[in-house]
Amino acid sequence: MNLLSVVESPSHPNFSALYARFGFAELKVASQRTAMKVVKNTPPDWLVVEFFYGYANNYAGINMCNLDVLFYALQRYAPNSKVVILVQKSERQYVDKLSRIFPIHGVLCQPVAEAEMQELLQNSGLS
Repeated sequence: MNLLSVVESPSHPNFSALYARFGFAELKVASQRTAMKVVKNTPPDWLVVEFFYGYANNYAGINMCNLDVLFYALQRYAPNSKVVILVQKSERQYVDKLSRIFPIHGVLCQPVAEAEMQELLQNSGLS
């Protein structure tokens, strides 16, 4: 199984060793643009992304956050991907709106402990 980590900030935890223990081949990218290319060319089984709400409507006026466009690409190119969102506690209230675009497998509030991610993966039937 492959897992795509979109690391857009220093707060994104490094769980590479954990992912390897679960048998994932992890690919890390640093931007949404690169993530879109990966989703189109190599649809991930899992996607771990950070959520940033568009308070100032910096996302072209039609998007609410940094993930809208990526989620639309998932609909088309990777409809079976499982998505884990990492979010600051103060922005958690906005995340559920994204589930209208694409199902969200799990939401973890930053800072995320490795045990939290491990529990989420284990509860997904992975061992």
